[in-house]
Amino acid sequence: MASHKSAEKCIRKTVRRTAINKNRISRIRTFIKKAEELMVSNSPKEKLAEALVQAEREIKRGVTKGVLHRNTAARKVSRLVKRAKALA
Repeated sequence: MASHKSAEKCIRKTVRRTAINKNRISRIRTFIKKAEELMVSNSPKEKLAEALVQAEREIKRGVTKGVLHRNTAARKVSRLVKRAKALA
């Protein structure tokens, strides 16, 4: 257990940041799932393109916020786009 004020503050900060980061990761996964569901359901190409743009935007936001590594984000975007192009 923490015995200094600064260590106690670090623990409080860690708890807050963890909650925020979990929320961000969940949001990214939601956008990816929405795009994947549109791929499976054979929806119009315009809807799928918009969903891909939104998913890519969220993934890149995760990189700027420090939740995802940039190579991981690039890989996720690449695989999403690759799957979408295979359907077209």
